Order: sequence, then structure tokens, then C-alpha cells
Amino acid sequence: MKVPIIYFVIPCFNEEECLIETTKQLKEKIAKLINIKKINTKSKIIYIDDGSEDKTWQIIESLDNQVIGIKLSKNQGHQNALLAGLMYAKNHCDAAISMDADLQDDVSTIDSFIDKFSNGTDIVYGVRAERKKDSFFKKHTALFFYRLMNNLGANTIYNHADYRLMSRRALEELSKFQEVNLFLRGIVPTIGLKTDIVKYNRAERFAGKSKYPIKKMINFAIDGITSFSIKPIRLILLIGILVSFISFIVLCYAIVVKLANQAISGWTFTICSIWLLGGIQIIALGIIGEYVGKTYSETKHRPRYIIEKIKES
Repeated sequence: MKVPIIYFVIPCFNEEECLIETTKQLKEKIAKLINIKKINTKSKIIYIDDGSEDKTWQIIESLDNQVIGIKLSKNQGHQNALLAGLMYAKNHCDAAISMDADLQDDVSTIDSFIDKFSNGTDIVYGVRAERKKDSFFKKHTALFFYRLMNNLGANTIYNHADYRLMSRRALEELSKFQEVNLFLRGIVPTIGLKTDIVKYNRAERFAGKSKYPIKKMINFAIDGITSFSIKPIRLILLIGILVSFISFIVLCYAIVVKLANQAISGWTFTICSIWLLGGIQIIALGIIGEYVGKTYSETKHRPRYIIEKIKES
């Protein structure tokens, strides 16, 4: 059997404190895998500098020829940076493993990824075995997010971030997706093909600060929901129908009160107009939103990333 070429794809944003140690651990793992003939000697590490403001790119440039560097023209966001690396890798490797630069993704799990790929699996998801180290807030908001995404139609993998292996075949299929607002955790499961999971224990960051504070996490969640489902728009439509139904009941009540001569002067007209027009407006917004949501998903063709320079081996 052919020994596979594996590329390790790692987006970086202000990771100067981690890169040297991350490179050291990955190169040690790659060397061991090469020695036991699990991966090819042509296997590489790809760092994608996502508009870092520190010395991340200078460090990448200083690394040896086992490391490829891709510098984006500006900060395009983690998902776009990851996609840039994966699209570069698909032309040079048999499979790519994406992971974070902070060593939270367990490097020792890579062996299991390779084993499953060698047995014919196209996509292998790294799934956290537990969340004991997370705060109560983070643990339960994560659970709520995954459940919400799946209820809204996205087939996400619970406790999976972006630590995964994708075969060249899977990468080719991924390249056909043209969404500008990327949410790879939702897109990759839609590819299909043969999949499996590997459970691992997520470590603390080796150094530096998290690049996903609460504000970014909320924005990421909103992007994931809005890029994968128009159910929120349909919910607005349903609310409009419900409000209109309630307004009809209120209208009947107002008429009865009026006929009983117990209504305050002008009250009937005011209440009816507020409820009825409010319901009509929400229905109208919901219907327009259906079209806007579909158009929004299809018409934006802005480049997802722009590569400023590439450091190749």
C-alpha cells in the first residue's frame, strides 16, 4: 500500500509564543510516523498567517523546508484561513489534518487519524472526550449551541471543533462549496463519504490568549446559524401568523366590548390597528426574508481570502 503524504494545516493569528513549540512537537511526531512508514517523507506542516500583528510570519519564514507558510493579505477569520491552507494542501497531499496552533489538540491522537484513513475513511473528526476543565457557563453554552445548530438543520458533530483529517477526495468535494460566510463544522458533514471519530482530551493552551473571547464566540455561533439555515426567518413568519391570529381574537373581543357600550372612546380602533398592522408587518417581513435569505446565500461571490505571499520548501 502507498505510504500517504499528510499535510498538517494550522491557521495562526498572533501565535508567536506557540509556534516554536508547536513545530517541535509536530516534527517529532512526523519523524516517528515516517520511521514506522505510516506517512511519507514528503509530509509537511502548513502555517497560515491570518493577518497577525506580532512576529508570527517572521517565525514562519525562519523555519526549515519542512514548513510551508501562507501569508494572507489581512485578517480573514479562522475559517477562511483554514480553508486557504486546505485548498493549498489538496494539490500536494493524500490527506490533510487541520488543527490549532496552541497545542490544545492532542498531537498523540494523530496516529489514530492516520490508522482510520489507511483503512479507507475519508473524514476523521477529533471529538473531545469530556469537558471537565470547562466552566459551567462554557460547557452548557456549547451544549446549547450544538443542539440549536442541529435543530436548525445543520448536521454538526458534538464536541468537535476543527481538529479533523480530510482525504484528498474529501478536500476536492469541499472545494466545490462556494459559501462566502464559512462554517466548516457544518459544511464538512454535508460532504458525506466515509467518516469516523477519534476521541481525545483537549489540553490547555501552551501559551498566549484565546482568540475566541465570548463576543467572537457569539458572532461565530450567529454566522453558523445564519449560513446554514433560514429557519430563523421562517420563525419570524410563524410569529407573524400567530400575532395575526391573536389580533383577530382581540378584534372580536373589541367588537363585543363596543357592542356592549363598554368601550373607551377610540380604544377599539387603536387596539385593532396596532395588533392587526403589527401582525401584517411581521408576516410581510417574514415573506420578504424568505427571498432575501435565499438570495443572500447565492449572490455573494467576494473572495474568501487573498494570499499575499507563500513560503514554500
